[in-house]
Amino acid sequence: MLRNALFLSLVASAAVFAAPTPAPVTDTDILQFALTLEHLENAFYSGGLAKYDADAFEKAGFAPWVRGRFEQIAEHEASHVKFLTTALGDNATKPCVYDFPYDSPESFAELSMALESVGDAAYLGAAHLVSDKGVLTDAASILSVEGRHAGWVSASVLKNQPWNGPFDAPITPSGAFSLASQFIKSCPSTNPSLPVQSFPALTLTSSSSGSSISPGHSVSLDFDKRPANASVAWLSGLDVVYSDLDGSGKTTVPQGLMGTVFATVVSSKDAPPSDANMLSGFAIVQIPFDSRAANA
Repeated sequence: MLRNALFLSLVASAAVFAAPTPAPVTDTDILQFALTLEHLENAFYSGGLAKYDADAFEKAGFAPWVRGRFEQIAEHEASHVKFLTTALGDNATKPCVYDFPYDSPESFAELSMALESVGDAAYLGAAHLVSDKGVLTDAASILSVEGRHAGWVSASVLKNQPWNGPFDAPITPSGAFSLASQFIKSCPSTNPSLPVQSFPALTLTSSSSGSSISPGHSVSLDFDKRPANASVAWLSGLDVVYSDLDGSGKTTVPQGLMGTVFATVVSSKDAPPSDANMLSGFAIVQIPFDSRAANA
């Protein structure tokens, strides 16, 4: 089950996303970035709801209104696609061919939580790249809805916490696309290249069989080309907490992490994770907490 510890492998996808050379990021790039994510979410909800009807959700133990709310979220994502497509006109990115690994209404709900969390973090991470304040306002309007989606799925559907803390975590466009790209099989050749880099896939697993990933526990990290003296950066809200990666590829999850946390391997602790110091893509980890947990 994904509910207690959700790890999304990061797939290198230069053929789908990566720009051939670094270039200044424009507002058009950011809108194409956003539309690529919205196409993915739109396909996820439309496909999942077509596969699982109301009876399937009820047999899975969900209240009747749960699927109805997912239908509303699907309408939101379709509206985001229409809005961004209109804004971009001839420059609009086209939808790709997707493959989502849900096999039940439960796994559909759990993956929904992950995608909404990535969407929220991606919009936050791209905000500083936007120059037009009108575009920034439009993006913020979508961002807040993505955050509400994630909170509702977490609390009302999965019965976990409704928020992470006082702040959400921003992640880089490259990190966000690495997370999203695992669900993309192919894209139209006419789609514009996006100014992101690809990174080796990162997988986290508990070092103790049967244990969940939680603060204070040892985890094993698996990714290509692991160098010496690397560290793990854990993004929790606006904080970045580091842990050392030993020679066997293990690290200890820092104390104090709760809710949705993003992890990546970096070459240096001197600056927040960026394309310049990241050695892997991001992994997303869900660390549930109850109402008795200190949330500071």
